[in-house]
Amino acid sequence: MAGQFEGKVALVTGGGSGIGRASALAFAREGARVVVADVQREGGEETVRLIQTLSGGGNAAIFAPVDIAESSQVEAVIATAVATWGRLDFAHNNAGIEGSGAPAHLYPEDDWRRIIGVNLIGTWLCMKYEIDQMLQNGGGAIVNTASVAGLVASPASGSAYTASKHGILGLTKSAALEYAQSGIRINAVCPGVIQTPLVERHIARHPEIEQSLLAAQPGGRMGSADEVAAAVIWLCSDAASFVTGHPMVVDGGFIAK
Repeated sequence: MAGQFEGKVALVTGGGSGIGRASALAFAREGARVVVADVQREGGEETVRLIQTLSGGGNAAIFAPVDIAESSQVEAVIATAVATWGRLDFAHNNAGIEGSGAPAHLYPEDDWRRIIGVNLIGTWLCMKYEIDQMLQNGGGAIVNTASVAGLVASPASGSAYTASKHGILGLTKSAALEYAQSGIRINAVCPGVIQTPLVERHIARHPEIEQSLLAAQPGGRMGSADEVAAAVIWLCSDAASFVTGHPMVVDGGFIAK
């Protein structure tokens, strides 16, 4: 499959569903070989099957199991990418978990630590090993999945999730400056309310919020995972060669109100 990323290698964490799956498929459509990483094997392997069907059955993708909160597992995923295809050009650090809407003083400490551990520390661990490999390649592009909750506070998202996503944006900006002269661009996408399994789980727990979520969207609808994936692809492309440290909002105008 010919495309702008022909001969390149992309890693997508959380690639087993939602935005991660859409991103993995989008990279494949552009010709990249894709490492689909996820803590859930079934979803990750399904994404690989979808990519292989897309590419006519070629070996365009592999699945790599990972809990991004575990350093050794993250290191192993990068090693797998390099052992399989010799390099790493792009990374979409998308894996993350949602929190509850409990007030800060009532938030269970174990839950708080787990959300920060996966969303923020996990993203940093991914970058740690990705950047090391990209420095050996002579460059690359990284996109972290933050959220509009990384830009504005939202009671529905909860304090731990909001703090983790604010942290991802700070990490993205800091690292972008650190590696600007090394040929590595580091950006973030900030999705709004996107039709994904994460949002669907949230609505299932709190069905009363679905109508209010829709009513809060200027366009009257949720976004799609494919719309976020398109932003990820652009940020990794040569068209964005002068873009780094940028939090790209993909929210249908939600926070512009």
